[in-house]
Amino acid sequence: MKSDDAVLALGALAQESRLAVFRLLVKRGPEGYSPGDLIEKLGIPAPTLSFHLRELQRAKLIGARREGRFLYYSANFDRMRGLIDFLTEKCCSLSDTECDSACVPIPVARRRRA
Repeated sequence: MKSDDAVLALGALAQESRLAVFRLLVKRGPEGYSPGDLIEKLGIPAPTLSFHLRELQRAKLIGARREGRFLYYSANFDRMRGLIDFLTEKCCSLSDTECDSACVPIPVARRRRA
């Protein structure tokens, strides 16, 4: 992922409602939600939700599929993984024996409690 793509994706997520939509879609998985489901679950007015969905689509963090006359939105997991990889590109992994002091891995057990 290029820096400008990461900035676009991070910018799209840097808004409370969009972040909530994205996190809900991540939880749902590939099945996704219809706009009506998202409105019901998040309490976001339809015009506002439409704006946020467009921003997340523009950043390629979500995609839409049509089933008959219904539209379903779901998270783009490849794009999400690409963003995570970009953010952690220079960071050590849990399997590395030498780590930069700025990048200390957190043991799996501690991450689950946080």
